[in-house]
Amino acid sequence: MSETRFDPSQADGRWQRAWDEKDCFRADSASDKPKSYVLEMFPYPSGRIHIGHVRNYTMGDVLARYKRMRGHEVLHPMGWDAFGMPAENAAMEKKVHPGEWTYQNIDNMKAQLKRLGFALDWSREVATCDPAYYGHEQALFIDFYESGLVYRKESAVNWDPVDQTVLANEQVIDGRGWRSGALVEKRKLSQWFLKITHFAQDLLDGLEGLENWPEKVRLMQENWIGKSSGLQFRFALSDGDSVEVYSTRPDTIFGASFVAVAADHPIAQKVAEGNAGAQAFIEQCRAGGTTAEELETAEKLGFDTGLTAQHPLEPARQLPVYIANFVLMDYGTGAVMAVPGHDQRDFEFATKYGLPIPRVVAPTVEEADKPFEGEAESGDGVLVNSGPLDGMSVAEAKALVIARAESEGWGEGKTVWRLRDWGVSRQRYWGTPIPFIHCESCGVVPVPKDQLPVTLPEDVDISTPGNPLERHPTWKHTTCPQCGAKALRETDTLDTFADSSWYFIRFASQPADKPFDPAEAAAWLPVDQYIGGIEHAILHLLYARFWTRALKYIGQLDVAEPFAQLFTQGMVTHETYSRKEAKSGQTIYYNPAEVNRTGEGAVLKVDGDPVDVGRVIKMSKSKKNVVDPDEIIDSYGADAVRWFMLSDSPPERDLPWSEAGIEGCARFVQRLWRLFGQYDPAAEGDDKVLARKTHQTIAAVAEDIEALSFNKAVARIYELAGAVEKASPSASRSEAIRAILLLIAPMMPHLAEEGWVSMQESGLVAETAWPAVDENLLVDDEVTIAVQVKGKLRDTLTVAKGLPKDELEALALESEKVQRFLDGADIRKVIVVPDRLVNIVI
Repeated sequence: MSETRFDPSQADGRWQRAWDEKDCFRADSASDKPKSYVLEMFPYPSGRIHIGHVRNYTMGDVLARYKRMRGHEVLHPMGWDAFGMPAENAAMEKKVHPGEWTYQNIDNMKAQLKRLGFALDWSREVATCDPAYYGHEQALFIDFYESGLVYRKESAVNWDPVDQTVLANEQVIDGRGWRSGALVEKRKLSQWFLKITHFAQDLLDGLEGLENWPEKVRLMQENWIGKSSGLQFRFALSDGDSVEVYSTRPDTIFGASFVAVAADHPIAQKVAEGNAGAQAFIEQCRAGGTTAEELETAEKLGFDTGLTAQHPLEPARQLPVYIANFVLMDYGTGAVMAVPGHDQRDFEFATKYGLPIPRVVAPTVEEADKPFEGEAESGDGVLVNSGPLDGMSVAEAKALVIARAESEGWGEGKTVWRLRDWGVSRQRYWGTPIPFIHCESCGVVPVPKDQLPVTLPEDVDISTPGNPLERHPTWKHTTCPQCGAKALRETDTLDTFADSSWYFIRFASQPADKPFDPAEAAAWLPVDQYIGGIEHAILHLLYARFWTRALKYIGQLDVAEPFAQLFTQGMVTHETYSRKEAKSGQTIYYNPAEVNRTGEGAVLKVDGDPVDVGRVIKMSKSKKNVVDPDEIIDSYGADAVRWFMLSDSPPERDLPWSEAGIEGCARFVQRLWRLFGQYDPAAEGDDKVLARKTHQTIAAVAEDIEALSFNKAVARIYELAGAVEKASPSASRSEAIRAILLLIAPMMPHLAEEGWVSMQESGLVAETAWPAVDENLLVDDEVTIAVQVKGKLRDTLTVAKGLPKDELEALALESEKVQRFLDGADIRKVIVVPDRLVNIVI
């Protein structure tokens, strides 16, 4: 065997078929083994998996295979986040049905994943666009509605004019739709909401228990939930009305110089009734920013209503009231007390419109007149220019203002949240139909559960933007389940984040007649290890945490947190290759397969002309710096690809793709193959040093895999393989070779199975236990002693640990090398440091 090469083109498929035939990776919920649930965030079926997917799933696969070798019953499933606008857009472009496009992509991507040998339980595969899945989601949505967690109201929404649908605030990036890139508008529509705010405090408190989540993710969620305490109070207006505001900094109340209201605020609407200028400004606001984040960077604009607001602590002061584009109706009360000296948005607005910018917080009382240096100062300090508050700390001033407001009856202390209820209505076809019916007599009525799923019609016109369900000639027409009169179906579909908020529960339990069996689901949950990108830190993870709490709230699941451990892996990156066209001036990007690297530069294969080599960035279809896994598997085999994904970079950091790197991994595959050919079960003789190295490596690699420190595990295996290659034949050497095979089995499973056969072992490595560790060999019982003559190293001795001083001295003096340097000289003294050194002084 040692003269042959490992051939992945033959071995990969052979072992993948063998695993399938034995159904090796099917999870048994009834098993009495300890359970481990390993899950990677399921992919959107876009058509092809990319190397980033490969890294993500390889990490989870190594952990799943390792846990199985350690005697666990492992659930490691796969499915498809299959609804959403990309399918509709592709269907419009390719003139096919979204379902046809989606299922074709699922077939392609599933075949790609199988080529990599992932230990997945395909019997539990789900696609969120399958009525067998989304019908249960409809049932859960009705359960939430009946428990008060779902409601419908008219609301200002983010409207994508290209995709013709509503977007959540989180789906608006720099004022544009996250998929279409179109400038988002504001509209008022009747929308369905999930009452996520009901769990705001619980979601916040729960973060403290998620010790095995990245700190940055917990902080991002904490900031998004955004709990704050402050004062809610009313300003009396000059027209006899009043306006309610909320401030987290009531201590700065003496620094207020104007009041600002949102364009949708009732006061703004009232002003606009007889003022064309106000109406025009409101329309301008609606076409502008839609989220608090986007408005941070937008130019601050306002319209003077002509109204004034009376300062509650200085009745003689009247503050102008503006309609402002940086105030949102959905945040707080839709109106703000503007303190430009200590809030940057207010500062920019006041600067533009020439309004006062008083200082009411300073580092010290003596700096009360310190000028502002071009921006607001929001930090801590002491109160100044604030009458009775002067000299107080911020905390003291806050407490005093709140106490005075409550005692005088013009305000009250209040805790508010940044978190808003989850608007789930989407005006599109390719999504879960919201299971409600609109009846003129009965109002909004849920679809009876025995009529679920409400399935999407197949005959839809998706050739034009907008909601095909609204345009469909028959689908929306039905009868009311309560009175039997003609009625209309709800034509909105659910936000696709609803689909991914409970898929991990359906993976754990899949009865036909209900979404899941509570006992079976609870036996697997929470997910022991969840792996996915940091980009899902707020949207998906927060919604999933809400959904499990909602299920617990309605008595269907006794689990609050869905994911016990979370790991956010780094991206796979690649340099870019481009060339600017002489005629058009347009930059054209090229795929790595189209380019030959030439030292520091690169040339295009088709013409041999140079292309520009760009920096290493995240792989992107638009930049064409994407590596196709199939091409790499064809060239190097699945195991080399898997090994590369695990080596070099720590898994939480980005991994630069390198042709030299994958070639090095392929060479190591062949090194191991040759090593396995040297396995001799009949070999005799001990090599204590190698035996100790072997067992220490087994223990350390296990710890590394548990900690997801795959690059460390890889380094240890390289080191042990090098030691084995240098060692003389012995029983210890054969034991080390066998151990290496089992250590790489989770990482390079095809090579391990092939080597297992060559060693004439029985069964499959996939069903073999992790190698046992001899605890006695984990502790070094030998040490290396440095022997010095006149302070210079002359020899080393390997001796039993704890050897007495006199024996160490005798061994050092017997050394031929030491005797040569002594050359008969008189020895003045011998200094012995146990287990470390012997120094002979002459």
